[in-house]
Order: sequence, then C-alpha cells, then structure tokens
Amino acid sequence: MIAKLRRFLEAHTQAASPEDKAHQLKLAAASMLLEVVFADDTLSPQEAKLLPKLLTETLSMSQADAQVLIDEAKRVQGNATSLFEFTTAINAEFSLEQKQQLLLAMWQLAYADGQLSQYEDQIIRRTADLLYLKHSELIHMRNIAIETSHTQ
Repeated sequence: MIAKLRRFLEAHTQAASPEDKAHQLKLAAASMLLEVVFADDTLSPQEAKLLPKLLTETLSMSQADAQVLIDEAKRVQGNATSLFEFTTAINAEFSLEQKQQLLLAMWQLAYADGQLSQYEDQIIRRTADLLYLKHSELIHMRNIAIETSHTQ
C-alpha cells in the first residue's frame, strides 16, 4: 500500500517527458490486450501469435519493441487492481479512433482461438464503458473482428 502511494506521488510530482508519456500509453494499451488474453486463463497459440502483430499495427511499433512491451506489460498487468488504472491514461490521450482501434484489437484477440469466453466478453464490454465508447461502437468493432476472423 505504501509502495503504491509512493509510486502515485512520484508519478504526479515529476513532469514526465513526452517519451515516457508515450511509453506509458503503449504500456497501458498492451496491458488492456493482455487482460483479454488472460481472461480465460489460457494463452492459445493463436493469441500468442496475434498479440505482437496487433501491437505493431495498433501502436505503430516494431516487432522487437512489441515483444519487449508485452514482457513489460505482463509484469505491470499482474500488479494492476482494476481496468480503471489503464483506461484513465488512455482516455486522457487517445483519440476516438485510437480507442476504437484498441477495442477492435481486444475483440480480435478474443476471437483468435475461435471461441469467445464470457470473461473475455465481460472485460471488453467493461473496457468500452470505461473508454466512454457507445454501445454501437462496441458492436461495430466486434462485428469487424468476427468478419476478419472468418476470413483468416
């Protein structure tokens, strides 16, 4: 508890560089994707293959940087207490289109193994609410993910 308070105070008393801020946003987005991956307690081979690809496309980064980010996000995500921690930073900086792309990536991961678990669905819906996305946007992104999963 004291360590969390110290991190919070350090984060809010020091001015973050633009690079640090960008990295924190990418880390938050990667952590959100990991929430979906681990929602059903299994990392399928399809999800493991798709995750770095989605990060490179969604966050415009190299494959090597995506893998480093995934490893870091696994450490951070395991210590998180709620989705709110990640969505707060994303809401502050992401455009509507970026939020939609993140939600689409979450749906694509959820459907990567050919089945949607209730836990994956629940996390994505909760995330959409926390990102202030409309229900119609949630459904539209889901439908795109379903269409692309059938064509692959």
